[in-house]
Amino acid sequence: MLRATVGSAEERDEEDEGEEELKDGGVPFYVNRGGLPMDEETWERMWRHVARIHPSGEVLAKEIRGATDLPKITVPSVPSYQPSTTIPQRLEDIQKYIRELQYPPMHLQLMDIAKEMTREALPIKCLEAVILAIHLTNNMPGVERFPLSFKSHFSGNHFYHIVLGVHSGGRFGALGMSRRDDLMFKPLEFRTLMDLVQEFEGAYRGYWHTLRKIKIGQYVSHDPHSVEQIEWKHSILDVDKLSKEELRKELERHTRDMRLKIGKPAPPSPTKDRRNSMGSPLKGPGSPIRRISRVERRPSGEKKALEQKPSDINGYQIRVSEIPRELGHKGANSL
Repeated sequence: MLRATVGSAEERDEEDEGEEELKDGGVPFYVNRGGLPMDEETWERMWRHVARIHPSGEVLAKEIRGATDLPKITVPSVPSYQPSTTIPQRLEDIQKYIRELQYPPMHLQLMDIAKEMTREALPIKCLEAVILAIHLTNNMPGVERFPLSFKSHFSGNHFYHIVLGVHSGGRFGALGMSRRDDLMFKPLEFRTLMDLVQEFEGAYRGYWHTLRKIKIGQYVSHDPHSVEQIEWKHSILDVDKLSKEELRKELERHTRDMRLKIGKPAPPSPTKDRRNSMGSPLKGPGSPIRRISRVERRPSGEKKALEQKPSDINGYQIRVSEIPRELGHKGANSL
């Protein structure tokens, strides 16, 4: 009886050890179950995993763990300015910082995400670059910012991209991130919004892309605590169905609409009772109706603006979960 009990215990120990080897040998396991930074047990388990699956085995692990001259990972510094630094120079510094974060192989929560980006210095994509640029320019009251997104067509596929348009001193420019150098930063040197859009259109042509749609938002509040909604696509322009002159007129109209917004006080934060009575974008009767612009009424065949999806009503709430999917989050189909 004693021998059977001892034998059973030994067998269980061998089985447990075999299961542990199987897990470390190829089966994925949690590395952050105990939170970050990783605890010592998880750290050692990862090294055992490396020793088992790598051709060099424990030799590689010992070489890396015993090395004292590993290269230091550099973290870009968030730009800071002297009071005398000009707006164009500040925007160039912001663009340089965004660029240093690399491309990978709103307000309240979006700004928290932007602060997290500066802390972690991780690679970002075009939409994240827009959020970061908004955060970094919030303390520049003389610089107005607005979302500017593009839909292009190439080789049977559609591609989506977004930058942050900027306006200061009577000139337009842009900040952003892209795999293509000429599809992100534009200095403050474009006299009209039409000139800026044509600059991007020319860049698209250089990559054999046909620009299909342009979506332009309204100016974004400089108050990081504002409850004002970010209007990502105040104007939706169907480039295929507009002549050059019609496109110019629509962009001039949008520029006037943005100017009208300057100086208007931001809506007060709704009280609990008011929030309950206002309804949500998913409840038609309680939702405020967005003004239909002339772009949406024009006979260009663009009916999507009139046939709003429930989540599109009155723009987008400043919450990460309600960032429009078409603004740069289409998987590989983004530039």
